[in-house]
Amino acid sequence: MSDIKAVNIHIAPGDTRPIFKQIVDGIRMEIACGNLPVGCKLPSVRGLAMQLTINANTVAKAYNELTSQGLLEARQGLGLFVSQPRQQLNLAEQQKRLDNAVQTLVNQVAYLDFEPQQILDKVSSALGKLATSSKNETGNHE
Repeated sequence: MSDIKAVNIHIAPGDTRPIFKQIVDGIRMEIACGNLPVGCKLPSVRGLAMQLTINANTVAKAYNELTSQGLLEARQGLGLFVSQPRQQLNLAEQQKRLDNAVQTLVNQVAYLDFEPQQILDKVSSALGKLATSSKNETGNHE
C-alpha cells in the first residue's frame, strides 16, 4: 500500500478566493509541479482538514472538485490518489481558459510599477518550473 504524501499548501485568510478553491488551486499546482506524482495517496478529508485547521466539509468539497476534474481518483476502501493526467477539455475550451487567465493576470498587474518584460520574465520562470517537473517525470530513469 502506498504511503500518504503530505500536501504542502497554505490557506491565506485574506485571499478573495473561497477556502475550498485555495485548496483546489494548491493541490493542482502541487500535481503540476510534480510534488504530488501520479499514484500518490492524499491525506484523508479529516487528515487534511486537521493539517489546515479548517472544516472537513471544505476539504471534501475541494476533493470532489478535483475528482470531477479528473486530477484525483477514489479507490474503494483505499482513499484518494493522484490520477493519470488526461485532457478533458477540447481545444476551444483550453484556448478560452488561457485567454481568461491571461486577461486576469493583465488586470492584476496593470497598475503595478513593473515593465512588461519583468512580468514576462516572472511568468516564464513560473512556467519553467512546470516544464522542469514534467521533463523529470518523463525523463530516463536509471
